[in-house]
Amino acid sequence: MFDIRRADERGRAEHGWLSSHHTFSFGGYFDPQHMGFSVLRVINDDRVAPGRGFGAHSHRDMEILSYVLEGELAHKDSMGNGSVLRPGQIQLMSAGRGVTHSEFNHSQDEPLHFLQIWIVPDREGQPSDYQETPFSAELPPNGLRLIVSPDGDAGSLRIKQDTRIHAGRFVPGDKAELRLNPGRSAWIHVARGSIDWRGTALSAGDGVGSRDETEPVFSVTSASEVLVFDLPKV
Repeated sequence: MFDIRRADERGRAEHGWLSSHHTFSFGGYFDPQHMGFSVLRVINDDRVAPGRGFGAHSHRDMEILSYVLEGELAHKDSMGNGSVLRPGQIQLMSAGRGVTHSEFNHSQDEPLHFLQIWIVPDREGQPSDYQETPFSAELPPNGLRLIVSPDGDAGSLRIKQDTRIHAGRFVPGDKAELRLNPGRSAWIHVARGSIDWRGTALSAGDGVGSRDETEPVFSVTSASEVLVFDLPKV
């Protein structure tokens, strides 16, 4: 079984300085049919105007990943972390028992485009922490880099959940496949470009969730950036 979530079906929030599309229910957008997929709770596709952003606010008991597509993301938090992330860099903030943070477009001239991703942790009340890393320059044979895992394998960021996230940038004609352990679920999110998944065309902003997945496979039809989430069974 699988679920296709088209980009133009997502929730939308327009705030002048922020244009955001919500794959799943978030903030003022609520759809009981789209509350998440397995432990994947949020994929927000955010475009932020120059010099603007999210002021200091608090979270707890959530694993929050920021994935920069274009521009510069400035991060500060109550744990004393402060950095500027650019394409090819990712950050993972474990809100745990509670953390306050802000996220801003660091540039005064250029827009910022990034994905905000939330994963439900394996248990509540854990310590808060922060990690960031650049992508590895080396691509595995399937074109997908492991960027997040529960054990920090291959230099990935360590998440407090039985979840692995892979990301890749592709050119037309590429093919990617990922072998999962039996009884897993998978979510594929097309950040940019277009792919073919089991004969179904998916474009930027589209996503598809597959249950009891063992081998997500897709071919690339235009220059693309794709995230694949290896998740506990739905």
